[in-house]
Amino acid sequence: MPTSSRAPKRRTAAPLAASAALLLAALLSAAPAHAAPTADRDDDTPKPPAKMSDVGGKRLGRPGTQVSLKGGAPALPKRLSGLSWMVADAESGDVLAAHNAHWELPPASTLKMLFADTVLPKIPKDREHKVAPSDLAGMGAGSSLVGVKENLTYSVHDLWLGVFLRSGNDAVHVLSAMNGGKAKTVEEMQAHAEQLNALDTHVVTPDGYDEKGQVSSAYDLTLFARSGLQKADFREYCSTATAQFPGEYKKDKKNKGKKKRESFAIQNTNRLLTGFNVPQYKGIAGVKNGYTTHAGSTFTGVAQHGDRVLLVTVMNPQKEEANEVYKETATLFDWGFKAADKVEPVGSLVRPGPKGLTSGSASDGAGGSGKKAGDHAQAAVSPGDDGSGSGGMWTAVGVTGGSLVLLGGVAYAVHRRWPLPELVRRRSRG
Repeated sequence: MPTSSRAPKRRTAAPLAASAALLLAALLSAAPAHAAPTADRDDDTPKPPAKMSDVGGKRLGRPGTQVSLKGGAPALPKRLSGLSWMVADAESGDVLAAHNAHWELPPASTLKMLFADTVLPKIPKDREHKVAPSDLAGMGAGSSLVGVKENLTYSVHDLWLGVFLRSGNDAVHVLSAMNGGKAKTVEEMQAHAEQLNALDTHVVTPDGYDEKGQVSSAYDLTLFARSGLQKADFREYCSTATAQFPGEYKKDKKNKGKKKRESFAIQNTNRLLTGFNVPQYKGIAGVKNGYTTHAGSTFTGVAQHGDRVLLVTVMNPQKEEANEVYKETATLFDWGFKAADKVEPVGSLVRPGPKGLTSGSASDGAGGSGKKAGDHAQAAVSPGDDGSGSGGMWTAVGVTGGSLVLLGGVAYAVHRRWPLPELVRRRSRG
């Protein structure tokens, strides 16, 4: 969904001396250390802040690549160009490697994960809604659309398919209207981000459209994905590759000219899921991609190999190649599945609620209050022991043959074998 904003200037490829490349690989393999960035960067490439939030661990607040390789661990992929990225274990919460994890950057449509995690539980999916013209007001120019039309009726289930598959800002605006309006939805999204301790995130629009001050981070987007994936409907929508979306009414010549509602096919814009112009990634099960001219390409994905479930987020690759965000994500997935048992975690995905900010990380014994934690620790708390204010939002539901991991008094449905849709399980055997 393009806007008039300009993306950070892309870097051009610069030759790297062979000796330097070999030295970097040797350093990465030899010792757990603060690694150098894994891609060449021109002087005009945006630079991360010298100090960022340390929520999840002190190392995550440092600029550059963070990884601690044990003996026999594979080196990180070379020439990664994302301004920010992270690889995490979805079950344990261990951060296996990260690059500028807390850099506050425009999120584009990956912010829709927070929108869904906030709003999806509030509106029954079988509810139907006739779209008023006001529901579609205020969408940014060039917004991505699924094709919602005013004065037609849609089910909430169909609207969520429009959000996840086509990144439809029109579907987001209608659901926001059903939730009480844009302002109320943005306020609830911001509060939910704070409940999750996603303190790098500032919400201005529910759809991720470029607006001044709207930012998130690879760390926060990963938290949103992990939280959303606890919900069965969220998992269903984000892993659906294709679907039929309701269209307009047209005369049915075979039925005496009576009007019949047509439908049209929609395909998920997550190319690692569909295999459109890039290889379909084995075991992929979502989550969400995005693009704006200011944010560049962003993506958070979840994939399962055997009993291991990983989350990878990549923000704004600087390498000017088609589908680069998917290529770098796939490369990081490959590395993560090979390296998962051969690295020391450099941080952790913190638990929701105020206790999450004080719990220790797996790597350095500091959960990290973050540069903002002191400001937000109390504001993030709503009535209720779990900090959600929902009286049960975090209660695990639909757990079949999985295990419950209690995180700071919060019941998280973290599965040893996630109940991924059968379509995804079939793909993972391919």
